[in-house]
Amino acid sequence: MRHLKAGRKLGRKSSHRRAMYSNLVAALVTHGQIETTEAKAKELRSIADRTFHWGVGVHRLVQKAGKKLSDVERAQVVHAKRMARRVLKDEDALDKLFAEVAPELAKHPGGYTRVLKTRYRVGDAAPMALVALVSGKNGAAKPAASEEPATSKGKKKGDAPPPAKGKAAATPAASKGKGKTKPAKSQDDDE
Repeated sequence: MRHLKAGRKLGRKSSHRRAMYSNLVAALVTHGQIETTEAKAKELRSIADRTFHWGVGVHRLVQKAGKKLSDVERAQVVHAKRMARRVLKDEDALDKLFAEVAPELAKHPGGYTRVLKTRYRVGDAAPMALVALVSGKNGAAKPAASEEPATSKGKKKGDAPPPAKGKAAATPAASKGKGKTKPAKSQDDDE
């Protein structure tokens, strides 16, 4: 039994798993959104949120770094960078996290990432998911247009009705013997 052994193993040893999560968080910081398997995405969410929390906690101090920081404030920034570096090994991604991403995520009280299920991978039918930052230019607040489903169940407001087939469908009121029919409204009438 696996009591009190939380977390997905993903078929990897612990060192490989830590390196994989580090690379995924770096890609998320760099690109704003990534697509990975659903299991990796769900595990990545908590690791990335904890890492981003270190940047969000000191984002005001990092922004006023041009001004004179006290020794205590400087120590807080150094500590936060070291704690984030435990997960995020890429120096460019670490700098981007503290300089650009953390100030954008500071509006949120937590939950800096979003997991959206997307598709099944062609080769092995693995369920895929999109991991995106919640806001800002790095991550989309709304899914992109390419992520919408191909078919929609209802028609949208303003969509034209499907074209009628056959003579009877073209004039339904005339076939019922109701008399005169009203002329169809054009788009010019609506304006």
